[in-house]
Amino acid sequence: MPCSLLGDYNPVSILKIPLFLERVSAGFPSPAEDYVEKTLDLNELCIQHPAATFFVRVQGESMTDAGIFPGDVLVVDRSLQARHGDIIIASLETEMTVKQLHLSPPPAQLLPRNPGYEPIVIGDDMVLEVFGVVTNVVRSFNRGGAS
Repeated sequence: MPCSLLGDYNPVSILKIPLFLERVSAGFPSPAEDYVEKTLDLNELCIQHPAATFFVRVQGESMTDAGIFPGDVLVVDRSLQARHGDIIIASLETEMTVKQLHLSPPPAQLLPRNPGYEPIVIGDDMVLEVFGVVTNVVRSFNRGGAS
């Protein structure tokens, strides 16, 4: 699943959006409450290390079972050490990809999260460079149910 770099995180301003105390039901509707818990800045929610954060846009469908779809924007933190099970942005033989990192038991692999795709086994002769760990997914919904 290739991805394209959108740019580094560079905060221009802080935008505080109301965060309501009442949770929204995904099952049966409940009456809305007009209680504002606090304001929420999406920078605070999504970005832990601003100087080490960048964004990429996803192409392809190899990570759909992880909730990552074509067109999504991934928030990637370069300062985090990639661990077993993390979803990472990596360059494998010069091609950028987003996959789940599998380290144990060996051999190391990049795992898709879609059964229609095969795992990539990292051979000793392959060049793998991890660019960062995916920390958040930003997705826009189409209005009116259009796709």
